[in-house]
Amino acid sequence: CLAGSGGGLLLVTALNTVALRRPMASSAAAGEWMYMTTNAGVRMPKLIYGTAWKKERTTELVEEAIEMGFRGIDTACQPRHYREDLVGEAIQNLFDRNVVTREDLFLQTKYTPPAGQDPNNIPYNPRAGTTTQVLESFNTSLRNLGVEYVDSLVLHSPLNTPEKTQQAWRAMEEIQMAGKAKQIGISNCYDLKTLQDLHSNARVKPSVLQNRFYVDSLYDRELRKWCKGQNIIYQSFWTLTANPGLLYSPTLKSLAEKHGKTSEQVLFRYLIDSGAAPLTGTTDRTHMRQDLDAVKDFSLSSEEVSEIDKLIDFACEKASTRTPRRH
Repeated sequence: CLAGSGGGLLLVTALNTVALRRPMASSAAAGEWMYMTTNAGVRMPKLIYGTAWKKERTTELVEEAIEMGFRGIDTACQPRHYREDLVGEAIQNLFDRNVVTREDLFLQTKYTPPAGQDPNNIPYNPRAGTTTQVLESFNTSLRNLGVEYVDSLVLHSPLNTPEKTQQAWRAMEEIQMAGKAKQIGISNCYDLKTLQDLHSNARVKPSVLQNRFYVDSLYDRELRKWCKGQNIIYQSFWTLTANPGLLYSPTLKSLAEKHGKTSEQVLFRYLIDSGAAPLTGTTDRTHMRQDLDAVKDFSLSSEEVSEIDKLIDFACEKASTRTPRRH
């Protein structure tokens, strides 16, 4: 229990103000093929629906994604890019219609530091200390979503000093140890030493690293290797948007033809077979179905995974001769 600390009182007080709707039982359960288990013992879908930049269509698209079969939803307490409140509206609508129960869903949200927020619309007091910011942001997320807990709470990016990053992480640990977030993780962390320092100082180890999967970061090859050794699951975003070179490569096109799939499905399957959990933010119903089919309908052999590994290595060799852009 967090009661007794200033941050704890803030969390408990805010939780008591949340009006919660408890859904009735549902028979909607996805097959076990859809899940992996994190180092926190959390069942996390292998493919997660991302809700960034959906704006006013968020409710409609989240409902459609869940009705199509998605069980993992990623959002953030960042009004600049997410309508977390409309994610909450969507899931409450589905609860009310008995489409799913809370237990059917993996809900992931984020604390976004002030540097990533619209300065005119920050969902917490930016003049408060980092601990208070994290707790206020999390309380806002619970109210937006209309739930008592989330399955995953992610630090949207490292803060501007290692000390502040550690402060934010400690606040997230308190939330996790109070049972309000089943696991915690970090996003937009492209420096291996930063992640290693966070990991070594953490009481609650990160369960996920969510990064943009693209050539400018050399596809996070070293990070992904280290994460696998620590049983941290890599979540990829911009997986398709940032990779036309991979998608149109002869390697992926040949594998797609061999399996009767699209290049996009092959790339998602490659990441899943490599132990990652991709995000997809498609707004197209057909693509939602195709993306889900990449999870359940086929898999790649170790030789095929190696083919794509070599393709990525080649892309990284070419990129290493260029000046990298900022992440």
